[in-house]
Amino acid sequence: MFLAASLLTQVLLASSITGSPIEVHNSLITIPLTRRLKFSNGTINLSQHDNARMAAFRNYNTRRQYIDIIPVSNIYYGYNIAVDVGSPPTTYNLAIDTGSSITWLRNSAYVQTVTSVKTRQRVRQAYGYDSDYDNDGDGDDDEGEDDSEGEDEGEDDDGDEGDKVYVKGYRYSWCWLTVIAFPLTIAEIVKGIEEDEIGILGLGPRTLSLGALIDEPHERIPTITDYLHKQGRIDQRIVGVFFQPTTTEADSLCGELSFGGPDKTKCIGNIVYTRVTTIPTASNYWGINQKITYGSTEILETTAGIIDSGSTFLYIASDAFEQYQTATGGIHDEITGHLTITLTQYMALQNLNFHIEGQIFSLSRNAQIWPRPLNYKLHGNADLNAIYLIVKDIGTRSGTGEDFNLGYVFLQRFYTVFDSSSSPGRVGFAKTLFTDITTHL
Repeated sequence: MFLAASLLTQVLLASSITGSPIEVHNSLITIPLTRRLKFSNGTINLSQHDNARMAAFRNYNTRRQYIDIIPVSNIYYGYNIAVDVGSPPTTYNLAIDTGSSITWLRNSAYVQTVTSVKTRQRVRQAYGYDSDYDNDGDGDDDEGEDDSEGEDEGEDDDGDEGDKVYVKGYRYSWCWLTVIAFPLTIAEIVKGIEEDEIGILGLGPRTLSLGALIDEPHERIPTITDYLHKQGRIDQRIVGVFFQPTTTEADSLCGELSFGGPDKTKCIGNIVYTRVTTIPTASNYWGINQKITYGSTEILETTAGIIDSGSTFLYIASDAFEQYQTATGGIHDEITGHLTITLTQYMALQNLNFHIEGQIFSLSRNAQIWPRPLNYKLHGNADLNAIYLIVKDIGTRSGTGEDFNLGYVFLQRFYTVFDSSSSPGRVGFAKTLFTDITTHL
């Protein structure tokens, strides 16, 4: 849980790199992103983090009842957006998360200014996870550990530990020229999230905020996209996401968000749209229906799953994963939890195909492996000859409503559009210049 002090603030989206301004074109706002590869206390197990996150997705209904600690927003491999808050402004780097919808900033990092105005709205944004989650990577369960900032002072009326207050934003600018209002949550107590995680820019569906307002639990909190549209800054409630693959550990400017519509300069060919699925649990998130084949062999019939920027790898149902392992000849590596293959097996890999609305989006053999220069980040063999597959077992058989999770390794190969202009929303995909690059080997 975290305690959030509600403040009215002036917020401006800044450029991630000095001298690279935000661009606004005919109600299309494009903002550069910085890739980050963050590890605290040395190398952490990325798979363990993903597993905790997916457990939280599966327990969506429980999360709305405010169960314990918050590990799932602790994104270790992803992208940051630079945000200026206040007047005079302070720049904060927030993680991009399509699996949550509330934008928040850690109080210990927040600098109050003359535009800070406190409100009475309280927010309790709870993220659940399985009890065996090892947050600090030390191999031990973290049950009982207290990762909060400051001390809890009493309990809420409902008996939950701590308290949260909703932060209502006041002024929000995208290019230092136009100011709009946007709600910002200031989190005073944060548990289960590393201290250098400053905050989250939530791009998930607004329905994920149900239950977050303590005094109005049946109300949804508008997202940043909702506010941009309401105040006339964009014509459509659409976010386009562009991630560029990289094989270096250093942070780099290699991504982009676009609000108001897709940035078609990043796309090759048409954008293929599909409606958000009606199958729970995927229907609560940016979930879609699709079929998956390996080569010409179907390994997962048409079913529902999630598109999630906060997960690192690509997960498929256990029965589909078993077929994939057999077809690729991959051997389970106990240290990393990944399948490993030889160079000969790599050369024989076939495309992994995602069938969406009659179109096929394929991960080439190179897109199915982890970048070898970063092998040591998997707790694996630092030998560049080791080849690890990025496809993993989701841990449940197909038919659960979350039969796949397409994480960062998928999103870096395809431009992705999240459209909430109409109910139930839709997700779009397009190829990019980086769909078929071969830099990972």
